[in-house]
Amino acid sequence: MKNDSVQKVVATGIGAALFFVLARFVAIPSGIPNTNIAFQYAIQAVFAVLYGPVVGCLSGFIGHVLTDMSWGGVWWTWAFATAVYGLIVGFFAKKINIKDGNFSKNEIITFVVANLIANAVAWILVAPIGDIVIYKEDASLVFTQGFVAAAGDFIFAVVIGGLLLYGYTKTIAKSGSLDKE
Repeated sequence: MKNDSVQKVVATGIGAALFFVLARFVAIPSGIPNTNIAFQYAIQAVFAVLYGPVVGCLSGFIGHVLTDMSWGGVWWTWAFATAVYGLIVGFFAKKINIKDGNFSKNEIITFVVANLIANAVAWILVAPIGDIVIYKEDASLVFTQGFVAAAGDFIFAVVIGGLLLYGYTKTIAKSGSLDKE
């Protein structure tokens, strides 16, 4: 149990660091103000699937806050939405049997559904509504930002995150895969 806790703390730190580096240096401008299409959500999704909702939530939140701080100020509503994204994907982790080396049709479908729900909740609900309520932002702008972020981040998370998870499963020896000579 203690080893599991240490592993999750380390995973949170590594996930946050990777999130920061990708968000800060590998973002693709979307054409919508202050909205990038982001690779870091693929990494956050992978960490959420591998280590669960707490690691998914915290690695994304910490990484997002660090990224925003490096630009000069934290946009808390989007940092919170990032935490929600990781939490939701992480809740689906129990239905994705990744630790046993499985990432077949059912796991892939679950991963896609998890990302669809997580992106919709985080970027189409949480972030825009938070921006309107807290920052008094224009609704049409923040919902446009949210829809663009949700679509782009969904595609990157599913494709890149899915490929990373598939690759990860190929490194795991399946039970009964060793033959006696």
